[in-house]
Amino acid sequence: MVESEAFDQRLQELLDFSVPVIGVQKLAEAKPGEYLILDTREQEEYDVSHIPNAVFLGYKKPDWNKLQHVSKEQPIITYCSVGYRSEKLGEDLRKRGFTQVFNLYGSIFEWANQGHVLEGTGGQPTQEVHTYNKRWSKWVQEGNGLKKVH
Repeated sequence: MVESEAFDQRLQELLDFSVPVIGVQKLAEAKPGEYLILDTREQEEYDVSHIPNAVFLGYKKPDWNKLQHVSKEQPIITYCSVGYRSEKLGEDLRKRGFTQVFNLYGSIFEWANQGHVLEGTGGQPTQEVHTYNKRWSKWVQEGNGLKKVH
């Protein structure tokens, strides 16, 4: 599901798979509006770049009010840097009664690694990716024009 075997191995160790996963390519091929895409990182990370049309939810203090008018049957995809935080908030969404919650496998790092468009503040395209910290930045591949920010 991800291009790097080492990254895939790390994800297999890190995730519990308590929330069904969805691949980057499936999201990239989805029709506009097919999924509600929730960014579960912190504001600083989201502001650097995010997946187009993603709604900022946050992680430490998620803004659950953003979901008050969302149908419990709405297909939702959560993502973060690699999928750990988004899996935890995906679990919370399921506990809150949302029935179609998916965690983006490899999250924004894999989205960027596969060359998909990223948006910065104001919706402009960007090549920057917030890598959370230096230790995690190794999972964003070099050579595809991406600029790592941490």
